[in-house]
Amino acid sequence: MRAIDTWLLILSAATLAAGGLCWAAGRPLAAQVLWLAGVAPVLLALSLSIVKALMRRQPGVDVLAWIAIAMAVALGESPTAAIIALMVAGGRALERYAEQRAEREMTALLQHVPRAATRFESGEWRQADPDAIRSGDRLLVRAGDVVPVDGTLAGQAQLDESSLSGESRVLVRQPGEFVRSGAVNAGAPFEMRAAAAARDSTFAGIVRMVREARGQRSPSARLADRYALVFVIGSLLIAGGSWLLTGDPLRALGVLVVATPCPLILAVPVAIVSGISRCARRGVLVKGGGALERLGAATILFFDKTGTLTGGNARLVAIEPAPGVSTQAVLRLAASLGQASGHVVSASITVAARERGVQLAQPLHVRERAGAGVEGEIDGQRVTMGSFAYVREAAPAEPWSTEFLRRIGYEGAAAVFVAAGGKMMGAIQLADEIRLETPRTLRMLRQQGIRQLVMLTGDRRDVAQTLGAILGVTDVRAEQTPADKLAAIAAARKQGIVVMVGDGVNDAPALAAADVGIAMGARGAAASSEAADVVLLVDRLDRIVDAMRVARRARRIALQSVLAGMGLSVVAMGVAAAGYLPPMWGAILQEAIDVAVIVNALRVLVVAPPAQARLAPADAAGLMAGHAALEPLMARIRELADGLPAMPKTEIASALKDLHAALARDLLPHERRDDTEIYPRLGDLLGGDDPMAAMSTTHREIFRVIAVLGKMIADIPPEGPDPESLREFQRLLYGLDAIVRLHCVQEDEIFHTLAEAA
Repeated sequence: MRAIDTWLLILSAATLAAGGLCWAAGRPLAAQVLWLAGVAPVLLALSLSIVKALMRRQPGVDVLAWIAIAMAVALGESPTAAIIALMVAGGRALERYAEQRAEREMTALLQHVPRAATRFESGEWRQADPDAIRSGDRLLVRAGDVVPVDGTLAGQAQLDESSLSGESRVLVRQPGEFVRSGAVNAGAPFEMRAAAAARDSTFAGIVRMVREARGQRSPSARLADRYALVFVIGSLLIAGGSWLLTGDPLRALGVLVVATPCPLILAVPVAIVSGISRCARRGVLVKGGGALERLGAATILFFDKTGTLTGGNARLVAIEPAPGVSTQAVLRLAASLGQASGHVVSASITVAARERGVQLAQPLHVRERAGAGVEGEIDGQRVTMGSFAYVREAAPAEPWSTEFLRRIGYEGAAAVFVAAGGKMMGAIQLADEIRLETPRTLRMLRQQGIRQLVMLTGDRRDVAQTLGAILGVTDVRAEQTPADKLAAIAAARKQGIVVMVGDGVNDAPALAAADVGIAMGARGAAASSEAADVVLLVDRLDRIVDAMRVARRARRIALQSVLAGMGLSVVAMGVAAAGYLPPMWGAILQEAIDVAVIVNALRVLVVAPPAQARLAPADAAGLMAGHAALEPLMARIRELADGLPAMPKTEIASALKDLHAALARDLLPHERRDDTEIYPRLGDLLGGDDPMAAMSTTHREIFRVIAVLGKMIADIPPEGPDPESLREFQRLLYGLDAIVRLHCVQEDEIFHTLAEAA
């Protein structure tokens, strides 16, 4: 089809030019023949397009072009017919070029489909079809070859994963690491063990989704078809009315010429496909134009916690041994037993022990209770590891264990308790670390117009609330089942367009229920990737911001192109109906409009420069005045910390509660307003994606300390805190005083500097 459009363009241009030369040479008959020779193939192509559109029940504006050309020929306006034919052929060729240019990244992705594999068979390496590979097969990947299936590396490998992630750099993978199909071997040959058949591997799923995305039409494109029918009828009425009122058929011809073809049809698909292409370049697979448009209009985002906002891997934070027990002994018992468990927590403890050089024992007679813990025999004694309630069944609780459990509850952390020989030996504190890019992503999503950020998690309420306070999300929904997530999304859809971001199998229903489902596809479950509308092929949460920026820009540019092109066409139709725009000049004008519309739509492929802002000196003075207003509260924090040891125990709780209420009333709203309103303005002025990241991190620490302080205050007994708790209160208050004072000084310096620069 693209070759035919190119040949039509060449033929119509050549015959138009040759006819003009013949006319200038005084040979009008030859000129007429040449012009009609160029018109006939275009008229035939239009006829075929109209028939195909009618068969698909998709009305379009090709009928206007067909009528205009036929009418020009009938009225003896051969040069006008030739110009219209050139206009139509040029528009078709330009539209095909635009689509080809915009789909380049997606087409390149499909070209990386593995076509061969090298498998070990009967004592030798043999070529095999990737579809014939089965799980467990031993494979060899030579230099420059594409990894045919998902699997596990037998040795070190250097891989180019740009076709999967959009990141153009070579990554070094170690033995035992999981490697995805579609990556290219950029180093020496390596062996691997297949983990899945080709059709079930990562790249095969991506290819299926890409093909599905290329075959879908966006709602705007379908809407454009409906508007096209209205536009065709309107154009014919205007053309017919001008003919009837004036008796001049050339006026009707002029109207039809400037109405052909319609910018509405050209602008929308080019802009949307360009947006999909732009996202693919950043490692974000958008399955269709409809998903891109909905993403561009989204106002509410739901996030799963584990594996999305957090890394999904437990990290060892601290070891709390029982009196008389060493930390290494606790870690050795837990890690030795953890070798026999497939749980992510057990794996993390085992990895941490090996990193510290701990020699592990072989576990025997292991039994695991899902969601609770694991027990087995280590060095001849019975060892139990898991939740506090599970371990307490094998060993009685001790004072240190209940105190440790209470303390980690303040922090919103998790812990694994270890018992051996009927005695509680110690506990290991774990944390699911927040992704480094998560705070930045949430801030930038607010800049993009997201008004609600909701965290969904199956974790305990105290753990979820602590994380939510640190991140500053709008709402926290804890202890959520898959059914609870579905209900929350259904309720939110009544308020706006909802996006759900997740990575696990249990997220698949929620991803499918949302207006836009976004799956962390780099290492997420296949079920969630298949159910999602958008898949992040690189394990970075901030690519959501990239996709949303592109989506909003694509919608904005498509709308601009449609309004500008349609407006110019309508004005030109009015001028032509009034008799001031001859058909030949109308054709030239409409061609210019169409070219401008398509070129404007292609701007989606270009990275937009960040907008610049200015901080007026008066604004800077107002912001610094806000810090001065907090000075009495900061002084109160320090005074209470100094005075706690001498204060009557029965008055401590009341004093701390009053201070905490003041912090929640005055300090927290101030810092949240800085994060959501002030920092985006400063970021625009400073330049870059997120120049205020370090300052915003300080906000998160302030939120965390105040949240911990509130939980500790709620647990003060009627007789007052014990000496250890009193010291902990002092530590928190002194730390809060120092960090808030330093933070205000840093902000004042930024305000002053930017006001001077402005």
